[in-house]
Amino acid sequence: MKTIFSLFFGLFFFILLSGSSIASGSEDPPSQKTIEQVAAAMQGIKFESLMYLSYQDGESGGADFSKFTLKRGYLTLKKEILPWLSTRLTTDLFQVSDPKNAAGKAGNDDGSYELRIKYLYGLFKLPDRFFLTEPAVEVGMAHMPWIDFEEHINYFRMQDTVFIERNGIFNSADAGITFNALLGGSMEDGYQRSVSRNYPGRYGSVAFGIYNGGGYHASEKNENKVIEGRLTVRPLPDILPGLQLSYFGLAGKGNSDTEPDWSVNLGFVSYETPYLTLTGTYYSGTGSQSGGDENDKDGNSLFVEIKPVNKLSLIGRYDHFDPNTGVENDENDRYIAGMAYMLGKPHKNMVLLDYDFVSYEEDGKADDKRIQLTLQLSF
Repeated sequence: MKTIFSLFFGLFFFILLSGSSIASGSEDPPSQKTIEQVAAAMQGIKFESLMYLSYQDGESGGADFSKFTLKRGYLTLKKEILPWLSTRLTTDLFQVSDPKNAAGKAGNDDGSYELRIKYLYGLFKLPDRFFLTEPAVEVGMAHMPWIDFEEHINYFRMQDTVFIERNGIFNSADAGITFNALLGGSMEDGYQRSVSRNYPGRYGSVAFGIYNGGGYHASEKNENKVIEGRLTVRPLPDILPGLQLSYFGLAGKGNSDTEPDWSVNLGFVSYETPYLTLTGTYYSGTGSQSGGDENDKDGNSLFVEIKPVNKLSLIGRYDHFDPNTGVENDENDRYIAGMAYMLGKPHKNMVLLDYDFVSYEEDGKADDKRIQLTLQLSF
């Protein structure tokens, strides 16, 4: 598929150049030099895609639903410009949810699919220094330090977002600058082949940055900048190589003109083996990325993936979230159970059947229930 996309874009540029020749009055076909220029421009370009296609049946807010849906579609272009400089563009296909028109009614675009930019940045590779291995800086619409890390341990974003994003605290990208590096070299090839090639620092990894604060699908509502950082330690790389301990912290103002306080303290324990993945999250903080409130919040989450046989995974997750610790009986508990079948390499192309249930303590608020079958396609 990557070869097909490369040929397609090569042909696209070829046609553009041909059109330019015709528009300029030349009827001669593009010269060999022009073809070589197109080929040179295409060299080093990589195309990737990731999509979640789903059928869902359940109940939300007391109302039944049954639908096929395109949960997400990402198309990524990467290009190495120089040995130390590259760029990435990722587009995000999403479904518009109930936009309002001037009269306060749902607009004509409600339910339609639109495209937006999720990542658009320059990546500067830096030389190794002291304990830092493969350091790099992203400038632009960049990865924030946390969610990409967690999603490369819990690979089931196709089910839905991870705990911290699902409860509206923050999302995965923002306009700003991100520094990241591995700590103390990389894990040996055997571990990377059998367990994970992601964030393979022998003693962990680090990421920190400064951002506008609104995330990748909101405009900047104030002048405040948000500081974020993650430190991950692999304490026993030779004895328990899959064990990692992480802390993520964030300080700034929510994305509102009133500038409400926004802070996050998050602790995370993860353990990965070829047959089992376990994670535990504890969160405490104030406010949220949107700036919609200044409440003190807390919560925790547990996730497990069991891989009993080749190509099969069983997953389970429990989330507990309190959106305002100063108020009684407003908490919620989420329970997720599912079974995935791998269509080739683990966690790349797969089918997931899962059940998602949310219980609300708030009086009069109906529980949410959903059964979902999702196809993840990736190349």
